[in-house]
Amino acid sequence: MQLIFDFPVTPRYSLDNFVVCSGNATAFQFVRRLTDPSGTEGLLYLYGPPGAGKTHLLMACGTIFSERAGLTTVPCISFKDVDEIYGGEYPAEELPKLAARFRDAPALLVDDIHLIPDQQSVRIELWQLFNDFHQAGRPIAVTGLQPPKELPHLDGHLISRLLWGLVARLDISDDDSRRLIMKKLADDRQILLPAEVIDYLLLHVRRDVPSLVAALDSIERFALASKRRISLRLAREALALTNPLG
Repeated sequence: MQLIFDFPVTPRYSLDNFVVCSGNATAFQFVRRLTDPSGTEGLLYLYGPPGAGKTHLLMACGTIFSERAGLTTVPCISFKDVDEIYGGEYPAEELPKLAARFRDAPALLVDDIHLIPDQQSVRIELWQLFNDFHQAGRPIAVTGLQPPKELPHLDGHLISRLLWGLVARLDISDDDSRRLIMKKLADDRQILLPAEVIDYLLLHVRRDVPSLVAALDSIERFALASKRRISLRLAREALALTNPLG
């Protein structure tokens, strides 16, 4: 992983294949407003737990903006592995490379801002990027775990800037939302996933989306290997192989 990387413009990250439910409908509508070519919104902050769909919506924004600009990739800042890039050191002279990379970008996309290191030089560079894009009228989309005022290592300027725009929380903690997501994942993979299998997963697998997706992957692989249809019995067998002590 890198601090800056290009996401290919692929259907994987689109608004069309995003599962809209009660817990993320506001965030979805805010993305629509941010990406509306005739709209006036220029800043969006999305927050919520891992697996809620923040990165999907962020990349969907990037897909829309990059296609509109005739590009095939979209730059994005991720703070997940910042220490791997800087080795725990953040020399100020290296940071302008970020601004240079985003100089011609159609939008500023920042993922996992809650992981920004507690370094003033990094905050200054990010603040400058915000200002550059805001003054140029280029859209900004940011994701994090917490609401702006609870983000660690951000100064008042950055927090205030995030609060200027649209702010939405994603929450898919209810079972109806999880069922919709599991059904959508199965439909995208063109597999038949009985409702009783979904209910079984909700009872016997960790309820966060990444864990449910991993369970679905295991069931799909087991079904293909054994050349059987997915059923409750097959799901039990597949999960028993994945977690024999569970």
